[in-house]
Amino acid sequence: MTTIPEEELEFRFYRAGGPGGQNVNKVATAVQMRFDVRNSPSLTEPVKTRLMKLAGSRLTLDGVIVISAVRFRTQERNRADAMERLQAMVDQASVRPTYRVPTRPTKASKERRLKAKTTRGAIKSGRGRPTLD
Repeated sequence: MTTIPEEELEFRFYRAGGPGGQNVNKVATAVQMRFDVRNSPSLTEPVKTRLMKLAGSRLTLDGVIVISAVRFRTQERNRADAMERLQAMVDQASVRPTYRVPTRPTKASKERRLKAKTTRGAIKSGRGRPTLD
């Protein structure tokens, strides 16, 4: 799979909420990672297209993927978490989708379907009130 060099990633650190005690008010542990997909030389065009589609709401109008990581209490682990999540997205986008070749139903399958419909219709028509003949 394609790996992304760290030079193409931009990190910003900020203070996160959540667990951490007094430490949470002093240390910028949360990570916001930005990756410019459109101008990345390490990805091919089809992978870029699939990655931008896969990113969804994490993609900005400029073609930059923004990933926020606040799961852990240390900056290093959050940074590694963000990089792993981006790598997982790139790996998923690197796999070419297999396209289904459309086929037509066989004559026998059409006949079986019609026979089953007629049988079912006969069963249902027999459920009504008996007529006074």
